[in-house]
Amino acid sequence: MHDAVPTDQDAATRTAPPRAGRRARFLRLLALMGPAFVVGAWQFGPGNLTSAVQAGSQFGYALIWVIAISTLLMIAFTDMSVRIAIVSRGSVVETVKTTLGRPVGTAAGLGVFAITLMFAVGNAVGSGLGLSLVLGGSPVWWTLACSAVVACVLFARKLYGVVEKVLLAIVATMAVSFVVTAVLSRPDWGDAAGGLVPTVPAGTGLLLVALVGTNFSINAAFYTGYATRERGLRRDQYRQSTLVDTIPGIVAPGVMTALVIVAAAAVLHGTGGESTGLAQLAGVLEPIAGDTGRIIFALGFFGSAFSSMIANATAGGTLLADGLGWGNKLSSIRVRLGILGVLTFGAAVTVIAGGSPIQLIIGAQALTVVIAPLLGVLLVLLANNRKLMGGLRNRWWQNIIAAIGLVAILATCYRLAVSL
Repeated sequence: MHDAVPTDQDAATRTAPPRAGRRARFLRLLALMGPAFVVGAWQFGPGNLTSAVQAGSQFGYALIWVIAISTLLMIAFTDMSVRIAIVSRGSVVETVKTTLGRPVGTAAGLGVFAITLMFAVGNAVGSGLGLSLVLGGSPVWWTLACSAVVACVLFARKLYGVVEKVLLAIVATMAVSFVVTAVLSRPDWGDAAGGLVPTVPAGTGLLLVALVGTNFSINAAFYTGYATRERGLRRDQYRQSTLVDTIPGIVAPGVMTALVIVAAAAVLHGTGGESTGLAQLAGVLEPIAGDTGRIIFALGFFGSAFSSMIANATAGGTLLADGLGWGNKLSSIRVRLGILGVLTFGAAVTVIAGGSPIQLIIGAQALTVVIAPLLGVLLVLLANNRKLMGGLRNRWWQNIIAAIGLVAILATCYRLAVSL
C-alpha cells in the first residue's frame, strides 16, 4: 500500500499549533498588564502634569533629569511592592502589621489615605480645568460632573476589572496626546537631551519637590501590591509581569512627563508666560495646529486628572479600610464608602477653596512627600525580610537603588521644609 501524499491542508494543520501556541503565549503576556498601569495612571495626575508645565516654562529643559532618575527609582520601589504582594498571605498593610506591629501598619494605611485626600484636590481641580479648556464653562461644575461619573463606577460588580480597563485605555490615549503635543511644539531635541545632565537652577524650591513627589510616588508604589493581589499574580509570573507590566507601566508616565516638559520649554520658556501655565500652553499650540492643538493638549490634561481621580480614590478607600482592619477587597462596602469619601473630599475642597487652582495642585502634591519616608522604609524592610521573601528578597544591587531612593525622599522632605 502506497504512503499517502501530504497535502497543503496537512501541512497547514501541522504548522498551526506552533502559531497558535505563540499567539496564546502572547495573549497570556498581555493578560499580565494592568497593576503597574493603574499605578502609573495615579502617578500621572494633574499635579504631575502641572508641575511639568511649570518646570518647562520656568527652567526650560534643565529639569528633565529629575524625571529620568525618579522613574528609575519608582520602578525599583514598585517592583518591591509587587514581590511583597506575591509572597504574602495578606495585603501589604496586613503584612506590615504581622511583621512590624499593628500600630506601624495602621499608620501606613492611614498615611496613604491622607495622601489620597491631598491628591483628590488636584484631581478634582484638574478634571474640571481640563474639560473647561475643551468645552468651556465653569471648571467647578465640570469637577462635580466628573466626580459623579467616578462615583457611579463604584457600583460596578467587578470593580477592579472595570477600573483597570478604563485606565489602560486612558493611558494609551494620553500617550498619543502628549507625543503629538511635543511634536507640534517643535522643540530643540538636542537641548532637550542636555536636560538629562543633572543641574539644579536657582529658584526651583517647591517645584523641585513637587516633581519628585509626583514622579517618584512611594504611595503609588505601595498600592501596587494591592493591585497585584486583585489580579492574583503568582510567583511563577513575576519575571514576565515585570517585563510587560511593571517596567512599561512606570516608564510610560515618566516619558509623558518628560514630553510635557519639552513642549512647555519649547513654547513658554523665555516668553514671560510662566504664570499662566496650562491654558497658555494649550493656546500657544493654536497658531501651529489651530483648535486641534489646544484640544489635544486639553484632552490629555483631562485624561491625566480623570484617570488619577479613579485610581487615587480606589487606593484611598482600600488603604483606609485596611489600615483600620476593615478588609481590603474592592467588593467590600466599607472600601467603597472610603472611595466615595475621597471623591467627596476632593469635590468639596474644590468648590470651597479660592485662589489659583494651579498653585493649589502643586502645593497639594508637594505635601505628599512628608509621608513618603515611612512608606519607603516599610517597603525596604519587608523586601529584605528573609523569612517572608525567600528567593524574592532584595539583592545587593536592589538595596543600593533603595538606599538612593530613601536619600532622595529625605532630601526632598528637607527641601520642602526649607521652601515652606
